[in-house]
Amino acid sequence: MFGGQDDNAGEPQNGGGASQDNTLNGVSDLAEGENAPDNQEGGFMPVPSEPAQTDAPAPDDNDTSSPAPAGDSMDSGNDGLLELKQQALQQLTPIVGHLDQTPEEKFRTTMMLIQASDNQALLKEAYESAQTIEDEKVRAQALLDVVNEINYFTQK
Repeated sequence: MFGGQDDNAGEPQNGGGASQDNTLNGVSDLAEGENAPDNQEGGFMPVPSEPAQTDAPAPDDNDTSSPAPAGDSMDSGNDGLLELKQQALQQLTPIVGHLDQTPEEKFRTTMMLIQASDNQALLKEAYESAQTIEDEKVRAQALLDVVNEINYFTQK
Protein backbone atom coordinates (compact mmCIF):
# COMPACT_ATOMS: atom_id res chain seq x y z
CA MET A 1 0.00 0.00 0.00
CA PHE A 2 2.61 2.57 1.00
CA GLY A 3 5.47 1.01 -0.95
CA GLY A 4 4.22 2.37 -4.26
CA GLN A 5 2.25 -0.75 -5.17
CA ASP A 6 -1.47 -1.42 -5.34
CA ASP A 7 -2.38 -4.29 -3.01
CA ASN A 8 -4.64 -5.85 -5.64
CA ALA A 9 -2.69 -5.57 -8.89
CA GLY A 10 0.93 -5.40 -7.75
CA GLU A 11 1.50 -2.47 -10.11
CA PRO A 12 2.77 0.95 -9.07
CA GLN A 13 0.03 3.35 -8.09
CA ASN A 14 1.30 6.11 -10.31
CA GLY A 15 -0.16 4.51 -13.43
CA GLY A 16 2.89 2.51 -14.53
CA GLY A 17 5.55 5.14 -14.79
CA ALA A 18 3.66 8.44 -14.55
CA SER A 19 5.86 11.00 -12.90
CA GLN A 20 5.15 13.50 -10.16
CA ASP A 21 4.39 16.02 -12.95
CA ASN A 22 0.84 14.59 -13.11
CA THR A 23 -0.16 16.55 -10.05
CA LEU A 24 -1.35 20.12 -9.86
CA ASN A 25 -1.25 21.79 -6.46
CA GLY A 26 -0.97 18.39 -4.78
CA VAL A 27 -4.07 16.97 -6.51
CA SER A 28 -3.56 14.14 -8.98
CA ASP A 29 -5.09 14.39 -12.42
CA LEU A 30 -5.90 10.67 -12.59
CA ALA A 31 -9.29 9.83 -14.05
CA GLU A 32 -11.94 8.62 -11.63
CA GLY A 33 -11.26 5.05 -10.54
CA GLU A 34 -7.83 4.88 -12.25
CA ASN A 35 -5.51 3.16 -9.78
CA ALA A 36 -7.26 4.91 -6.89
CA PRO A 37 -5.78 3.35 -3.71
CA ASP A 38 -7.98 2.12 -0.88
CA ASN A 39 -11.23 3.56 -2.20
CA GLN A 40 -14.11 1.17 -1.73
CA GLU A 41 -16.16 2.51 -4.64
CA GLY A 42 -13.23 2.96 -6.99
CA GLY A 43 -13.61 6.76 -7.10
CA PHE A 44 -10.73 9.15 -6.76
CA MET A 45 -10.61 11.38 -3.71
CA PRO A 46 -8.16 14.26 -4.28
CA VAL A 47 -5.98 15.39 -1.43
CA PRO A 48 -5.51 19.17 -1.46
CA SER A 49 -2.05 20.53 -0.96
CA GLU A 50 -1.20 23.06 1.71
CA PRO A 51 -2.40 26.59 0.89
CA ALA A 52 0.14 28.83 -0.77
CA GLN A 53 2.00 31.13 1.58
CA THR A 54 1.30 34.79 0.90
CA ASP A 55 3.12 37.78 2.22
CA ALA A 56 1.03 39.59 4.81
CA PRO A 57 0.82 43.37 4.44
CA ALA A 58 3.19 45.34 6.60
CA PRO A 59 1.60 46.55 9.84
CA ASP A 60 0.48 50.17 9.94
CA ASP A 61 2.99 52.29 11.85
CA ASN A 62 0.11 54.22 13.46
CA ASP A 63 -1.49 51.04 14.79
CA THR A 64 -0.69 50.89 18.50
CA SER A 65 -2.65 47.73 19.22
CA SER A 66 -0.81 44.48 19.53
CA PRO A 67 -1.61 41.75 17.04
CA ALA A 68 -4.49 39.57 18.20
CA PRO A 69 -3.80 35.89 18.79
CA ALA A 70 -5.32 33.57 16.19
CA GLY A 71 -8.25 32.58 18.45
CA ASP A 72 -9.24 36.19 19.14
CA SER A 73 -10.26 36.89 15.55
CA MET A 74 -13.21 34.54 15.99
CA ASP A 75 -14.15 36.18 19.28
CA SER A 76 -14.44 39.62 17.69
CA GLY A 77 -16.77 38.19 15.04
CA ASN A 78 -18.85 36.49 17.71
CA ASP A 79 -19.41 39.65 19.77
CA GLY A 80 -22.37 40.62 17.61
CA LEU A 81 -23.81 37.12 17.88
CA LEU A 82 -23.44 37.06 21.64
CA GLU A 83 -25.19 40.42 21.92
CA LEU A 84 -28.01 39.16 19.69
CA LYS A 85 -28.29 36.02 21.84
CA GLN A 86 -28.59 38.09 25.01
CA GLN A 87 -31.30 40.25 23.47
CA ALA A 88 -33.23 37.18 22.29
CA LEU A 89 -32.95 35.58 25.74
CA GLN A 90 -34.19 38.74 27.44
CA GLN A 91 -37.19 38.89 25.10
CA LEU A 92 -37.91 35.16 25.27
CA THR A 93 -37.78 34.69 29.04
CA PRO A 94 -41.02 36.56 29.90
CA ILE A 95 -43.01 35.01 27.03
CA VAL A 96 -41.69 31.43 26.97
CA GLY A 97 -44.79 30.34 28.90
CA HIS A 98 -46.89 31.11 25.82
CA LEU A 99 -45.33 28.20 23.95
CA ASP A 100 -47.55 25.14 23.58
CA GLN A 101 -45.24 22.50 25.06
CA THR A 102 -45.45 19.21 26.89
CA PRO A 103 -44.14 19.24 30.48
CA GLU A 104 -40.91 17.61 29.27
CA GLU A 105 -40.46 20.17 26.48
CA LYS A 106 -41.17 23.00 28.90
CA PHE A 107 -38.56 21.63 31.28
CA ARG A 108 -35.94 21.32 28.50
CA THR A 109 -36.68 24.84 27.26
CA THR A 110 -36.34 26.24 30.78
CA MET A 111 -33.06 24.38 31.29
CA MET A 112 -31.77 25.76 27.98
CA LEU A 113 -32.65 29.27 29.12
CA ILE A 114 -30.90 28.71 32.45
CA GLN A 115 -27.75 27.40 30.82
CA ALA A 116 -27.68 29.99 28.04
CA SER A 117 -28.17 32.96 30.34
CA ASP A 118 -26.84 31.70 33.70
CA ASN A 119 -30.19 32.83 35.10
CA GLN A 120 -30.53 30.91 38.36
CA ALA A 121 -33.88 32.61 39.03
CA LEU A 122 -35.41 30.16 36.53
CA LEU A 123 -34.36 27.11 38.59
CA LYS A 124 -37.61 27.11 40.57
CA GLU A 125 -39.60 27.10 37.31
CA ALA A 126 -37.46 24.24 35.97
CA TYR A 127 -38.05 22.28 39.19
CA GLU A 128 -41.80 22.84 38.95
CA SER A 129 -41.78 21.74 35.30
CA ALA A 130 -39.78 18.64 36.19
CA GLN A 131 -42.36 17.66 38.79
CA THR A 132 -45.14 17.66 36.18
CA ILE A 133 -43.40 15.12 33.91
CA GLU A 134 -45.45 11.91 34.02
CA ASP A 135 -42.79 9.37 32.98
CA GLU A 136 -40.89 8.55 36.19
CA LYS A 137 -37.62 7.82 34.40
CA VAL A 138 -37.75 11.13 32.52
CA ARG A 139 -38.85 12.98 35.68
CA ALA A 140 -35.97 11.45 37.64
CA GLN A 141 -33.48 12.64 35.00
CA ALA A 142 -35.05 16.08 34.98
CA LEU A 143 -34.82 16.39 38.76
CA LEU A 144 -31.21 15.24 38.58
CA ASP A 145 -30.57 17.96 35.99
CA VAL A 146 -32.06 20.54 38.38
CA VAL A 147 -29.79 19.31 41.18
CA ASN A 148 -26.77 19.53 38.86
CA GLU A 149 -27.65 23.08 37.90
CA ILE A 150 -28.04 24.03 41.56
CA ASN A 151 -24.61 22.50 42.21
CA TYR A 152 -23.20 24.56 39.34
CA PHE A 153 -24.54 27.82 40.78
CA THR A 154 -23.61 27.07 44.40
CA GLN A 155 -20.04 26.00 43.64
CA LYS A 156 -19.08 29.12 41.66
